Amino acid sequence: MEAGERFSWLAELFDGVTRGHVDRLGVTAGWRCWEVGAGGPSIPDALAAAVGPTGHVLATDINPAWLDRHGTYQVLEHDIVRDPPPQPGTFDLVHARLVLVHVPDRARALAAMVAALRPGGWLLVEDADTELQPLACLDEVGPAQQRANRLRRAVRELMTRRGADMRYGRTLPRALRTAGLVDVAAAGFFPVGGAACDRLEAATVRMVRAELLAAGLADDAEIDAHLAAINAGELDLTLAPLISAWGRRPE
Repeated sequence: MEAGERFSWLAELFDGVTRGHVDRLGVTAGWRCWEVGAGGPSIPDALAAAVGPTGHVLATDINPAWLDRHGTYQVLEHDIVRDPPPQPGTFDLVHARLVLVHVPDRARALAAMVAALRPGGWLLVEDADTELQPLACLDEVGPAQQRANRLRRAVRELMTRRGADMRYGRTLPRALRTAGLVDVAAAGFFPVGGAACDRLEAATVRMVRAELLAAGLADDAEIDAHLAAINAGELDLTLAPLISAWGRRPE
């Protein structure tokens, strides 16, 4: 349940950013697009609308349960590290958002996405950099905000233990150049406050609650108080910056 809710709020927060980059890269009718680690359906739907009936959108995920197998895009269960890239050398756009930060073998995953591009095709990778802005509440004015920031540190520690790279976002331009792409550029975005940030935070904390408790990184009383403060609208919550980087496979 929390996973689906998180996909919805991440879409609310970041789909406009992603669509803006996709539009600037020139995605249009007839393009072939691969959405890697799609999670929810919002970006595959948007890409399918952009490329129209003459184009093709492939949406893959290690768990495609939240994708619409009867929609306007193709759905495939796929592990970006273990499985070979589908239809290599054929895609005009390959996109991944908040995927590689969680993948231990990021270089292998990035190489697979580059291999899927046609000459001249674009890779757009968007990932968080939690070390760049580690706080849940920028304005730490009282105990509720301090508690929110303690729990954010606990979640970061949990992710690090899972193999996530909290500094990965800042490395994307260099990683794309190292992978052989040209015309590389990047931009950053993060929201501050609002209902979507609140609901995403609550869903995230509920999702990892058992792991935080088992790891001794938080206790029930602290988590309950934090969730109550969110529900009461007492916190101006924010997220780590989303770094969007893009580059083109040479002709």
